[in-house]
Amino acid sequence: MKLRVAVVYGGRSGEHDVSVRSARSILDALDPAKYEKLEYFIDRNGKWKPEAIRPEPGAHPGIDVVFPVLHGTFGEDGTVQGLFELADLPYVGAGVLGSAVSMDKEMMKRVCAERLLPVVDYVTVTRQKPDVAEACRRLPFPMFVKPANLGSSVGISKVHNRAELETAVALAAQYDRKVIVERAIAGRELECAVLGNEDPVASLPCEILPSRDFYDYDDKYLLDLAKTQVPADLPPENTEELRRLAVECYRAVECEGMGRVDFLLEAATGKLYINEINTIPGFTSISMFPKMWEHSGVSFSALIDQLIALALQRHTQKKATRFAR
Repeated sequence: MKLRVAVVYGGRSGEHDVSVRSARSILDALDPAKYEKLEYFIDRNGKWKPEAIRPEPGAHPGIDVVFPVLHGTFGEDGTVQGLFELADLPYVGAGVLGSAVSMDKEMMKRVCAERLLPVVDYVTVTRQKPDVAEACRRLPFPMFVKPANLGSSVGISKVHNRAELETAVALAAQYDRKVIVERAIAGRELECAVLGNEDPVASLPCEILPSRDFYDYDDKYLLDLAKTQVPADLPPENTEELRRLAVECYRAVECEGMGRVDFLLEAATGKLYINEINTIPGFTSISMFPKMWEHSGVSFSALIDQLIALALQRHTQKKATRFAR
């Protein structure tokens, strides 16, 4: 019997286009000898095609496992994961808690800091109370300004003075009620892929070499000028420390299935900082999550197989949980 895999993609977030590209790569990689492919597309207004998955157990006997490929808001933040939980469907990737914590950049930093993991100095402001100058007075320029709940560098700015700061916060606030402002780190951008449930493992890391001042949306998806190096050119001890921190971050936020942990290596101090974790990393032709695993000995198709197996394993384990006296 072939496994019936429902790939859910598109969505209402600013990362809609990236989601569509990632989903196409996954659909093309699903082995037709093993899987029956089902497509659920969500348009920019939130309409599902075909009809939405209904939140009742047993309502979808034609689906064996869901593969959500929804980057950003309403897909990577625990909301759609809650729908799958209500429908009692196995699904790839982190659960409700891990998705929500990881998506919110402030909460992710709080959890990592509680585990004594290195994060960059930051402050938060809200759309309702954007007293930017006062809130950010302890941070030096330059700074990065980001929507707290988004990815793919959408709405992110690097600022060098107060006027730019005000403009950048206004931009970021268009995408989220909460905005995070961070001290800019001069150095190298590194990434590490993590795979697993209770016993996660880390890939070889990679380095991102932006063509612009930082790795923004255009550099990632439009210009085709940024370069990557896999594996990253690091001393062995740095590589192992980065991989260790990636796994510790993954565990701290209770991620499952998959995650990509992004790092900054400060040039002046040689210190590694955890920048963020992505619970549904990109699967496009330029995405580093599958490339890092390929260089670590796991092919794209084998990676898809492992992710589906991890989803089914977690669901089986959940079946042992009692929900009534």
